Amino acid sequence: MFETVESVRHALDGQQYIATDEIATVLFLAESLGKPLLAEGPAGVGKTELSKAWAAATGRELVRLQCYEGLDESKALYEWEYAKQMLYTQLLRDRLANLLADTQSLAEAADRLGQEEDVFFSDRFLLPRPLLRAIRSDRPTVLLIDEIDRADAEFEAFLLEVLSDFQVSIPEIGTIAAKQRPVVFLTSNNTRELSEALKRRCLYLYIDYPDTEEELRIVRLKVPELAPELARQAVEVVQSLRTLDLKKSPSVSETLDWARALVTLNTRSLDSAMLENTLTVLLKYEADVERARRALRRVGGEGNGRTYH
Repeated sequence: MFETVESVRHALDGQQYIATDEIATVLFLAESLGKPLLAEGPAGVGKTELSKAWAAATGRELVRLQCYEGLDESKALYEWEYAKQMLYTQLLRDRLANLLADTQSLAEAADRLGQEEDVFFSDRFLLPRPLLRAIRSDRPTVLLIDEIDRADAEFEAFLLEVLSDFQVSIPEIGTIAAKQRPVVFLTSNNTRELSEALKRRCLYLYIDYPDTEEELRIVRLKVPELAPELARQAVEVVQSLRTLDLKKSPSVSETLDWARALVTLNTRSLDSAMLENTLTVLLKYEADVERARRALRRVGGEGNGRTYH
């Protein structure tokens, strides 16, 4: 579908995703080699958005598995709709009574009922979760396994089996193989170290905070109504905040939120009052807000144009 790295970059540009040379190259290789792509980096730098943009650019369905602590096979792969099975059992109870009427023992009744279990463990009662949805899809898909670092190591090990062959065995039905092998994106915010086995199976991409010019391009693209000079001032403030020792540095998505907030407030310039009053759009911990306010006051006292320390 894409024959060059430049064509990948162009496709992402069409989805308003600004890709670096590295991002475009690794994504091109993931497509060409059929390898999963593992994107690591701070939260809010565009890892998840990359998979969304690629799904839209290629016309594929996006199937998302959001990982969390305690996620297990039944929530990620499939489970049986037991309530529906019970409803069918009640509706068919007269038929079941006729089926078992001439049995002489519980064992014989159980054996005869067992011969009919395919009725109750069939596709009509199967509830596919994201992994099985991606495997069974008739359409090409992008499978996003988001924040894999939040899941337990046991789930990560289970995932290796599924991703190796893109098939799953359901005891009551049999083996289901992928009709269309999905393009797989995994994201991680580095809250824990992922296994070497997982990393070995993926192409690796680290997405960091953008530099000033890259972030300015993003702001101008996503929030074009913000005045150019104000956009530059806002990005420079965010870049300076990231040099502070904060519990959570402002992400690119929070930069965009702040840019939109400045537009909403009809801001003409970033004076100290506007900065202090809108800091909580960028920073989400009180200690970070106080540290940033002290830095702002210090810079204000030393004169404009200084960076935060």
